[in-house]
Amino acid sequence: MSIRFTTKAHRGVVAMAAAAVLALGVAGCGGGDGGGGDDRKSGASATAAKNGGSKTSAQEGADEPLAEAKGEGDLVLKITSATRDAGGFITVSGELKNDGDQPARVSVRTAGDETEIIRHGSSLGGATLVDSAGKKRYYVLRDTDGRPLATTNLPRIKAGATVPVFMQFPAPPTETAEVTFQLPTFAAAVIEISG
Repeated sequence: MSIRFTTKAHRGVVAMAAAAVLALGVAGCGGGDGGGGDDRKSGASATAAKNGGSKTSAQEGADEPLAEAKGEGDLVLKITSATRDAGGFITVSGELKNDGDQPARVSVRTAGDETEIIRHGSSLGGATLVDSAGKKRYYVLRDTDGRPLATTNLPRIKAGATVPVFMQFPAPPTETAEVTFQLPTFAAAVIEISG
């Protein structure tokens, strides 16, 4: 795997981490008079009580998937985020879980049927986003060598194990807030775009 490809693959993870740090930093800033701070504390306590007493954090959003798509066998794709980036693309992130009691492999059909993507091996390059309102379909982006900007070379997934996955697409117009995610061998799922 080339350094350039590895860098691109991890760019989305770094962007999400930076966004979480910024969000926590903004949340930590507040009025210095002390009057508004008590209101925020009581609001946070009410939220924590509502969530079963747990503390809220930026990582808890990852526990609540945007959608789940059942695949072949016992594979389940949990989509945890679909983030619009300033560069004009959308990064869809999530995890692939083997809910079965036997190891499982992801079907080679998830790479799609485009020759350029298939020649680079197994991947999630066959994923698409469908904007029903705009009547457009968006395919996974590729680098200059034709490799899909998506998770590639998926390992055999042990029973009960999860594997983090991502896919990058061109961004639909900013007024499009909802798209249908499709991946060969998995059920379609409607997801909301953030950012």
